[in-house]
Amino acid sequence: MITAQLLLTGVAVGSIYGLVALGFVMIYKSAEVVNFAQGELMMLGALVATTLAGYAHIGYWAALAGAVAIMMVVGGLIDAVIIRRVAGYPQFSIVMLTLGLAFVMRSVASIVWGPETRTVTTPFDTGSFGFGTVSLSSTYWSLIVGTAALCLLMYLAFKYTRIGRAMQAASENQVAAYYMGIPVKRYLSLVWAASAGVSTVAGVLLAPVVLVNVNMGAIGLKAFAAAVVGGFSSIPGALVGGIVVGIAEVCASATMNDAWRNASPYLVLLAVLLIRPQGIFGLTVKKKV
Repeated sequence: MITAQLLLTGVAVGSIYGLVALGFVMIYKSAEVVNFAQGELMMLGALVATTLAGYAHIGYWAALAGAVAIMMVVGGLIDAVIIRRVAGYPQFSIVMLTLGLAFVMRSVASIVWGPETRTVTTPFDTGSFGFGTVSLSSTYWSLIVGTAALCLLMYLAFKYTRIGRAMQAASENQVAAYYMGIPVKRYLSLVWAASAGVSTVAGVLLAPVVLVNVNMGAIGLKAFAAAVVGGFSSIPGALVGGIVVGIAEVCASATMNDAWRNASPYLVLLAVLLIRPQGIFGLTVKKKV
């Protein structure tokens, strides 16, 4: 039986999928590139945060800020040094490049950090809040609030700031944007940096729930499903898609077995593609040929 408690837990789990999906959407909105290394960026960010907290002996918020700063530099360099070199090539080539990056990052993480599981001590480890008979731990509430805040921030940035509008113009036509005086290359690197930063926040928020290891980047595949379900070019859609996938996964876990739980995000993806191929908030684009 699906209860209010299950639905609320699904919202919390889906929030983290939505946060990683936000990274997919940000890059796609600006460069029309699907970054399949998004989950690995989340994993690296979480590992950097645990390293800063464990070895540098700094607090949670300082470790989070340091990890975000480091991963933003990494994200910007990935665009400037690697992705920019294949600009203009077929999309398939760029997708395969990001897949290769994902494997490389996972291998490097295995060499540097090893297979051990780590965690981050957070201010949200104790306590729970709720209403009536429905309650969630502070850790899960931090996922919901953090995801909603970042999605709202990114939505406002893309819609109302000069940089956000310039990024959207660059995604529509990079050549035209360049001739209009928009520094396209700089803005694209900034988007990759911001995407890596958002993924780092997702990894740190998720750390108390799944613990941190080199394989946690696999969550990126579920986040990809969430991005497609919500509409791959929609920032609010990333959050909604994540919540839909999270609820489906939690309900499948409670009513069926683990096999159905693991398959549920992709079953939801297939169902949405059959009914509404552009996603829940996606726009239908028609081209004349």
